[in-house]
Amino acid sequence: MQQSKPRGRAPVVTDTDIRRVASALLVERGPDAVSLRAIARQLGVTAPALYRYYKSLEDLLERLRLDFCADLAEELGAEIATLPDDGAVQFFAICRGFRRWALAHTREFTLVFASPGSGQARRFDEPFGRIFLAATGRLLANYDVVTPPTDVIPPELREDLVHFQTELLAALSESGQKFPAEKLDLGVTYLMIQIWARLYGHVTLEVFGNYPIPLDNPEILFDAMLADLGRTAGLLVD
Repeated sequence: MQQSKPRGRAPVVTDTDIRRVASALLVERGPDAVSLRAIARQLGVTAPALYRYYKSLEDLLERLRLDFCADLAEELGAEIATLPDDGAVQFFAICRGFRRWALAHTREFTLVFASPGSGQARRFDEPFGRIFLAATGRLLANYDVVTPPTDVIPPELREDLVHFQTELLAALSESGQKFPAEKLDLGVTYLMIQIWARLYGHVTLEVFGNYPIPLDNPEILFDAMLADLGRTAGLLVD
């Protein structure tokens, strides 16, 4: 009777291997190419073997999102470390660095900032959120930020802003930053939301090529927007 050949051992797969392959598929081929089956095929294992590490593809994508968030924060942190200890200088550097990273990593940007449910990516307990929060704390501590008066804030927004304000105060306190808590009023909170909306809007339009007119140098428009924000908040003087 012919004896069956012994099967070789299945390849040893690690979490790092899985994320490396998933990241490469996303960056090189786009999000539609990322599946547990495709990852397993490249690693020489069966898809069920990946469930030891991730309960679903969505679980794996969330881990990738956090990895990309950490990469962005590391890049921004390295740049900030070379700058003066000035909240305004560092804040504008973060804004420009965010745009630069988004344009250089469009698929990573899409997963982190432009996918359904990715709003949680900007939580302050995550690497990018902590970088942004640190610059905000320095601005509040060292600048007299010009903010909208409370009476111009739409009443319908105030409950949401109070909730956001509470989260900001807790996050700043946990980060160990020293700043006058009274400076973080509803006007500051409202201004922060507006700044993020304009920053994110400009970057997203550029990443996806959706500017309403062709621009030979969109960086000029971006810098003009930052200058306008700086003047409005009292961070820049003409």
